[in-house]
Amino acid sequence: MEKFIEYVLQFGILNQQQIDLIKSKAKETELHREEFYWEAGKTVRQIGFLTEGVIRVFYYNNKSEEITRYFIDENHLILSGNTVDEVYTPSEYLSAITECKLVVFSKQDWKDISNTIIGWDSIVQKIITKHHSEKITRRSELVSQNAKERYLDFIQKFPTLANRVPLSYIASYLGITQSSLSRIRKNIR
Repeated sequence: MEKFIEYVLQFGILNQQQIDLIKSKAKETELHREEFYWEAGKTVRQIGFLTEGVIRVFYYNNKSEEITRYFIDENHLILSGNTVDEVYTPSEYLSAITECKLVVFSKQDWKDISNTIIGWDSIVQKIITKHHSEKITRRSELVSQNAKERYLDFIQKFPTLANRVPLSYIASYLGITQSSLSRIRKNIR
């Protein structure tokens, strides 16, 4: 819980009463390896913040192959839809790669916080903007790089993920086969 509060305070000022309200609405939970945070086709009813672990965002292509879109690691907000009122049914899966700890809020509790704390929406918007910018930067560079450059860029930007995420998921994220990734890793050692 404290990690979430510390993170939020980087984007705005909250008094103790507001912090206490947030804490009263939040629940701490765990996800075990391979457990879903959400599944494609099932309505999402919560908002989360990952305090420990790694979650993989993936979908199935038209050949029924799993395609990794990106990874969510510590200190990331997991929102559902464009607004808290929106009924959100994702087309992707979020699955724990490692043991994970999260702070979660029901959509109603999140809405209550938003309606009570002046400036909460501004804080959340700053967080969303930061995460969105990071995601775009990660994905846009992958398009213009060859496989080796993509892998080197990945381990430079995400040094902690390289040893926590299975190679098959990294290969999928980079858009290459696992055998190609193994060759690249062998050649750069």
